[in-house]
Amino acid sequence: MSLSSTSSVDAVAAAALLVRDVDGQYRPARAEEVLSQARRVLSQRVRRGATMSSPQAVKDYLRLEIGALEHEVFCVLFLDAQHRIIALKQMFRGTVTQTSVNPREVVKEALGCSGAAVILAHNHLSGAVEPSRADEYLTQTLKTALALVDVRVLDHLVVAGADVCSFAERGL
Repeated sequence: MSLSSTSSVDAVAAAALLVRDVDGQYRPARAEEVLSQARRVLSQRVRRGATMSSPQAVKDYLRLEIGALEHEVFCVLFLDAQHRIIALKQMFRGTVTQTSVNPREVVKEALGCSGAAVILAHNHLSGAVEPSRADEYLTQTLKTALALVDVRVLDHLVVAGADVCSFAERGL
């Protein structure tokens, strides 16, 4: 190996995250390895029993989990009365342009896991993080349905790739 190729390898390694192979040699991490590790770290922050003291951790977790999917999904993060996580469930799966959400099923799941509060989330494949009128209507419908059984809707997050929009932060 020439001196110039060694310095170019060193430059790449300096700019990359490194992982150690089975033989003990370090190499630049592949994108899948970085994302896998990031998911593991974030899932430790967003795990059953953890208190929801960091909305940013939830945003980061959802960004990784549903931001790059090739179909729309609607997820619900179920919380207890102290806003500790009970479960994060992918409730509905849709197509590239829409997902049908049944409020009855969300209410049933909230009651089944003894949820006191929820955070709703779904992804937009279009890349547009702006909530649609349909998203706002769905949020109000779910808020009304869940209020009947004393379950509060704390937020609704729209994930579009790396961007996340919070209805609560926007006053929606």
